[in-house]
Amino acid sequence: MRRGERFYRFRAKKRGGGRALPGGGRGVASPAAREAIGAVATGFREFGEELVSGDPLGWPGYPEKLARVRERTGEGESVVVGEAQVGKTPVVVVAFDFRFLGGSVGEAAGRRIVEAFERARESRRAVVSLVATGGSRMQEGMRSLVQLQRIADACVRAREEGIPHISVLRGPVTGGIWASLGSSADYIIGVRGAEVAFAGSRVRGEEATEGEAFTAAGKLRSGFVDAEAEPGEVPGLLRSAVELLRPAGGEPPAPPEVPRALGFARPPRDPWVAVMRARSPRRPRAEAYLEDYFERRVEISGDRAGGVDAGMLCGFGRRRGRTIAYAAQNGTANTAAGFRTARRLLELADRLQLPVLTLIDTPGAGNTAKDEREGVGTAIAELFCTVAGLKVPITSLVIGEGGSGGALALAAPDNLWVTPDAYFAVISPEGAAAIVEKDRSRARQVAGRMKLMPQDLVELGVVRGIARPKRRPARAIRTSYDAVRRWVVRGHSSGKEHVTKS
Repeated sequence: MRRGERFYRFRAKKRGGGRALPGGGRGVASPAAREAIGAVATGFREFGEELVSGDPLGWPGYPEKLARVRERTGEGESVVVGEAQVGKTPVVVVAFDFRFLGGSVGEAAGRRIVEAFERARESRRAVVSLVATGGSRMQEGMRSLVQLQRIADACVRAREEGIPHISVLRGPVTGGIWASLGSSADYIIGVRGAEVAFAGSRVRGEEATEGEAFTAAGKLRSGFVDAEAEPGEVPGLLRSAVELLRPAGGEPPAPPEVPRALGFARPPRDPWVAVMRARSPRRPRAEAYLEDYFERRVEISGDRAGGVDAGMLCGFGRRRGRTIAYAAQNGTANTAAGFRTARRLLELADRLQLPVLTLIDTPGAGNTAKDEREGVGTAIAELFCTVAGLKVPITSLVIGEGGSGGALALAAPDNLWVTPDAYFAVISPEGAAAIVEKDRSRARQVAGRMKLMPQDLVELGVVRGIARPKRRPARAIRTSYDAVRRWVVRGHSSGKEHVTKS
């Protein structure tokens, strides 16, 4: 216990083994902590019940208010913590009870959250936070506010030890807890319709513009949460996320297998044909490769800095019993937000010791004035550095256009492969023609000098090899019954000559 903290013991009423309390029957969106827990987890075992706040400021009427809310809710504090299972995966749960003074966090609630992260580190379990809070508790003043620092410290220590944190924003989620616990999670699910904002509606005032910016939907659109779901959809999504992001252990992971080529079986002999193949709208794109490669997957979204790029698909998938992180370009010119989302994905994979697969398919990075204002060059540089510093293995496959640095930023330096209907070049043929020949119309001729075909890349030592195509099913043999019978009889007869009697 830190110096100056005061906690009082509170004997909670018996609650029937952790069964859900009345809270409107809204499942995970319920204001009641235990109902939310019951909607997503099983086998809940509470700890930290003895930690309850006193009255550090001598706030008039505060002790009586605490007594009334404890009697009404049956809870000793605004946060309930314990161990449970989400699906078959053991987790540590942090659940806010909005009925308890608006889910506000005082000294004891902060201490409970910190203890939950410590338990997660000790037991190597993921943390699942079910957040519904108005922020810090006014009646405990700065003794309440400094809990944000302690919660952040607990999150960082867990992060350093590879403990994932998945957060469900039940709503409302405002104030310091959004700025310390909720928004720092590795994977964030927003319940549809939930208010999510740093400043709550009372703080913003009536003159503040209400709208999507203050909701889970707005946070998804701006890249601050990974998914938005209806309350009934949350348990399944959470189950998948927890299973895929469970803490790693044991031996370092092996590199991901190279995906099989889904398009042409053989590379072209003409460089311009290679370019046209890669640009064909009929060519299999990243989504087709991800569906073929993984049994199931969960996507992350956004760069956590206000941007989303639909042309950069990132997430985690299950393949043959193990989780693999992926970042896949979808054939468009990527923005700074896309490169930053990929960087976020790779950093998370590195912390969780997960191998990485990248799929390369872009004509190049965005080159508009907007891209420059958003720092696309800096974002690419950061991604290059992240790839260079990865401690987990990475496998990369060029599945379409490999356009300059925007494509190379996702490439494994020593484990890069290419499909038969892809190319990789220092710049687009049109760009090269404009620079070298000062005539973009000479792109086809210039392409012939660029050594950009798959077999050229192998010869140059840039890629390790060309991905093998998808195997075609064997064709059925059509023959008559009499023909098969004669073949069997002949084989049986000839076989008798080799039988040795004992």
